[in-house]
Amino acid sequence: MKKDPIDFINNKVYDYRVLSRMTQQELADKVGVSKQTIFVMEKGNYVPSLLLAFRIATFFEVEISDIFTYESGGEDNEN
Repeated sequence: MKKDPIDFINNKVYDYRVLSRMTQQELADKVGVSKQTIFVMEKGNYVPSLLLAFRIATFFEVEISDIFTYESGGEDNEN
């Protein structure tokens, strides 16, 4: 059975936020989203829009690829 590849986006939002000694609420306020959005993003359960990803990277003064990385699931073939 052939399954669809599972692609996902890894992020280091938690790492950057903690290094900056910020709460989830403080970061949320800075980038214009809810605390819940930051929470689910850090847990890996939410992929931000491109606009939000740029806001976060700009806030931390890093390249977007320093925080967000694309991971290809490849193809999983079961016979």
